[in-house]
Amino acid sequence: MQQESGIPTTADPSPEPRRFPCAQCGASLEYAPGADTLRCTHCGHQNHIAPVAAPILEQDFRRTLRERASTVPASDHVAIHCDSCGASFSFDADAHAGLCPFCGAPAVAKTEQHRQLPVQALLPFEIPRDQARAAFRRWLGKLWFAPGGLKDYARNDATLAGMYVPYWTYDADTATTYRGERGDDYQVQEVYRAIENGREVERVRVVTRTRWTPAAGTVARFFDDVLVLASRSLPRDVTERLEPWDLANLTPYQEEYLSGFRSEMYQVDLEEGFERARVIMAATIRRDIERDISGDHQRIHAAETRYGEISFKHILLPVWMSAFRFRDKIYRFVVNGRTGEVQGERPYSRWKIAFALLLVAALIGGGLALWQRYAAVQYQQPIPGGRIYYGSSSLQSLPATSFSLQGHQSEIHL
Repeated sequence: MQQESGIPTTADPSPEPRRFPCAQCGASLEYAPGADTLRCTHCGHQNHIAPVAAPILEQDFRRTLRERASTVPASDHVAIHCDSCGASFSFDADAHAGLCPFCGAPAVAKTEQHRQLPVQALLPFEIPRDQARAAFRRWLGKLWFAPGGLKDYARNDATLAGMYVPYWTYDADTATTYRGERGDDYQVQEVYRAIENGREVERVRVVTRTRWTPAAGTVARFFDDVLVLASRSLPRDVTERLEPWDLANLTPYQEEYLSGFRSEMYQVDLEEGFERARVIMAATIRRDIERDISGDHQRIHAAETRYGEISFKHILLPVWMSAFRFRDKIYRFVVNGRTGEVQGERPYSRWKIAFALLLVAALIGGGLALWQRYAAVQYQQPIPGGRIYYGSSSLQSLPATSFSLQGHQSEIHL
């Protein structure tokens, strides 16, 4: 992949925020998910978004850190003048696209006005709001022990907000030297003593043992597009379950795709993001070491990784978001704006769990009672071919019984 050194710059140096008025009625145009068009929410007119042929360049990680260290930080707040209603407002440090709070007109601020590192690429929304809401409701319907209020919220009050979430991608060429041990299994026969029929006896069994030998070596791997969330607004474990993303379809950053959506600026800086990328890489490197040691078992005593040719990209990924409050806690839900995959935090209904436990206990108790009754009936059944006699009157009908005593046969009549 092509690489460029230093802090990236954008093509348009104008500090004014972008707006996209309709050519027919003057109302605001918004990006239509799934199509490279801006659509007027008032008259339906559409403007095509012209594709950009410029390549998406990887940026040199170490050089960028050095240049940032000598650069004066930009302002955290940007004043926006709304052409639709004439109001003035500002985006805070964590957003650069949104709606005018006075008239609702969309506006997109220049990313270099907030941070030193502008967005380089993005994945546009593919899933429209209605389709995302339907996927969200299906996901909620499958949750076990969810409170009833959650499903009521999904049916009546669920509002999904479209957000472009900031991410870093990192490339790195790694070489890791390691020291450890290789374990090879082998079998031996072992004599042991056991008690059988009240007597102590010797027996032989086959046992598996492991022979450990020292191991050392070097493994190398090139990592491409290690994805790291650069936002603190969403739980990392939830967003990671939205993966994989089709990063091969990244398009160069164009503000038209943000019109009508919110967009966050990164809150996890470049260096902190790489520390998270190292953790992600470490799991793969460990598997490479274990494979290199081979054998039946592996022990890793020490490993040292060198990271060369580190590069990065700052990108935006599309997410539909919603939130639900339950017992004074906020639960957040997200929908992948490309695939419709739904993930989120979820509450549990204590009443439903308690009822389920009582139901299980009742079923177990009922099953045990039926089994005991069945066992009692089986115990009282007569022996096949025999008779059961009750009272003295039945004695007269008993058949004669014969028996032998010391070689003499006798017969008793009752």
